[in-house]
Amino acid sequence: MTDSNLAIIVLAAGQGTRMKSATPKLLHKLAGATVISHVLATTRALDAQHVVAVVRHERDRLVEVIEVDLPSAVIVDQDDIPGTGRAVELAVSALPDDFSGDVLVVNGDVPLLDAETLQQLIAAHRRAAASASLLTTLLDDPAGYGRVIRDSDGAVDRIVEHKDATEDELGVREINAGIYIFASASLRDQLPKLDLNNAQSEKYITDVVGLLRSQGELVHALEVAHSWKVEGINDRAQLAAAAGHLNAMIIRGWQLAGVTILDPHSTWIDLQVQLSPDVEIRPGCQLLGASVIETGAIIGPDTTLLDTEVGAGASVKRTDATLSVIGAGASVGPFSYLRPGTYLGDNGKIGTFVETKNARIGVGSKVPHLSYVGDATIGEGSNIGAGTIFANYDGVTKQASVIGSQVRTGSHNVFVAPVSIGDGAYTAAGAVVRKDVPAGALGMSVTPQRNIEGWVETNRPGSAAAEAAKNANNS
Repeated sequence: MTDSNLAIIVLAAGQGTRMKSATPKLLHKLAGATVISHVLATTRALDAQHVVAVVRHERDRLVEVIEVDLPSAVIVDQDDIPGTGRAVELAVSALPDDFSGDVLVVNGDVPLLDAETLQQLIAAHRRAAASASLLTTLLDDPAGYGRVIRDSDGAVDRIVEHKDATEDELGVREINAGIYIFASASLRDQLPKLDLNNAQSEKYITDVVGLLRSQGELVHALEVAHSWKVEGINDRAQLAAAAGHLNAMIIRGWQLAGVTILDPHSTWIDLQVQLSPDVEIRPGCQLLGASVIETGAIIGPDTTLLDTEVGAGASVKRTDATLSVIGAGASVGPFSYLRPGTYLGDNGKIGTFVETKNARIGVGSKVPHLSYVGDATIGEGSNIGAGTIFANYDGVTKQASVIGSQVRTGSHNVFVAPVSIGDGAYTAAGAVVRKDVPAGALGMSVTPQRNIEGWVETNRPGSAAAEAAKNANNS
């Protein structure tokens, strides 16, 4: 049910310069979803009455994602006054004047913070009837983080940003995780008092804590045992670390659900992937996007599947496949490349060094090796000979070819589209097929073989080949 006493502010205005990227920090991905998408998913799970997202840098690109992931969010643009305090000030002004509940502030660059932890923070804040509550954690190396300074009774006294901290304060290991919940009335009272008198010349939301304490208000803190949950993403190293933590959790979840993953360290699985029990994932695999793997399928080693469906009992090894469907009991690989639009029927085969694109290959049909099948339909029970090429492009447009059922094509064929091969037909080795072949016929493009006697000895005199030929002819 919607929590009518909860509003959430998502801070997403930062520039993220340390990523050194043309892509905004919050649009980098882990487990197939952007950093901001992970945060929005957690926000969505809390079912707050109001959600406000504060944006600035690359705002249009961010808003495009926010409007898809959380359409109900109100978008607020941060102005030229810097700092988290200013961002919260603008967001609060976008809330209804009569809203009197709690305001939860989360950062858009903390993708691993889960809804359960936030629910614990909300519950603790409400039990304590605090004016403000925050998440903290202990770090062995707290450099760069705001320190949580407690009074002699152990209560939160203030938060000091790293650049404003004294030598003694820099020795504190408890850091502010940047996640807060405020009683809205207390927050509204203190926000106008924020100023720019600090090392960064920014309005700090952390200063609200000090202001509340100076008036004797209660500020509660909840320590998070697993610090990785509240770590932000500021550079590529932190992004990789967060991705590793998330991937380990995803893999463990699938293992507990009955999936065999032989080498978790070399296996990457996106959040949207669906796996059935008794699937086996061998080393070096990436299962990406909305891929679906059915019971008993064996994937890998060294396989990448993006938005690809694999049927029960199929085998896919050393393969790269995108937007493809692989039927039950089918075999793919090794060294196969399935481009978008590939459909392999049940018990079919796409073999070694085969590339397919917009290809529908019927039940039990095989393309065993060294072939390109593009813009083609192949019926049931057919076999495509080694080295076959579907010449689907005439330099201007793509054309389609149709191969019937129970067809046997020879090695090193070229099918020049558009062309149709009837059911039960054969084609000869080396055939370049430009015309339709009727059902049951043999398609050939054969010219008489001509042998020029003595050519090597005449044209390559003194060579090893000429000497061998001379010896053979004189024997």
